[in-house]
Amino acid sequence: MEYFLQQLINGVTLGAIYGLIAIGYTMVYGIIGMINFAHGEIYMIGAFIAVICFALLGMLGITWIPLVLIIVLLVSMCLTALYGWTVERIAYRPLRGSFRLAPLISAAQGAKIKPLQPMVRGGFEVMRGETFTVNASYLQVIIVLMTVALMAGFTWLIAATPLGRAQRACEQDRVMASLLGVHTDRTISLTFVLGAILAAVAGVMVTLYYGVVDFYIGFLAGLKAFTAAVLGGIGSLPGAMLGGLLIGLIEAFWSAYFSIEYKDVAVFAILVIVLIFRPTGLLGSPDVEKV
Repeated sequence: MEYFLQQLINGVTLGAIYGLIAIGYTMVYGIIGMINFAHGEIYMIGAFIAVICFALLGMLGITWIPLVLIIVLLVSMCLTALYGWTVERIAYRPLRGSFRLAPLISAAQGAKIKPLQPMVRGGFEVMRGETFTVNASYLQVIIVLMTVALMAGFTWLIAATPLGRAQRACEQDRVMASLLGVHTDRTISLTFVLGAILAAVAGVMVTLYYGVVDFYIGFLAGLKAFTAAVLGGIGSLPGAMLGGLLIGLIEAFWSAYFSIEYKDVAVFAILVIVLIFRPTGLLGSPDVEKV
């Protein structure tokens, strides 16, 4: 029981990170119907910006952890948001009216591993068994709470703000939304920016959690997050988070009880099974096209 609970905590933490990245995928797809396959690289850039910021702040003598984390998050979100906006303007906007494969190709993009000393240490005991003690680190708690807060914030943004109404209008009919006064180009650019901000937060969190980054982390994380978005229902924010949590839990439990080499096989096998019986994903809804 204790071992199961420990893997549950690990899986939820990993799933929260996947969910943050997956929301960026699903937001872009929901509005313009395109998959931003550069999103994984945006996550990777956020992680590297975090490493650079931590190093610079250490050189400047700024060592108070709460202040350091706030500065790193803000800098990483701002710079990756700028990058996300640039990707939309250069890679997507000129090809928005083209066939679907063109924007996908335009987004495709002896590196050393960059280590980072642990910044957030400590934790607390959840349960003590006869042979195993369940622990949760403070960083795991921070990751889960931040993910829940961001999910709630973005849900509110889409449901109750002018930007959210513009996004929902563009999702339903971009041409009609433009005729009714919605600035569709600005709405789409801001959607890319918001997705990049979430990827930046995920990049900072994974840098703190694993303590090491390289230039290739974006590919696998992006692939897993895209899988999470499809599993939960592409275009659905709750679905993206649900898909991320499920993939995190599948990886954690499969690695704990079976062969770790086949954890990715298990993830994609479950994705295939879900899509066979529910092609729109767990929380997705079928698109209705007017003819």
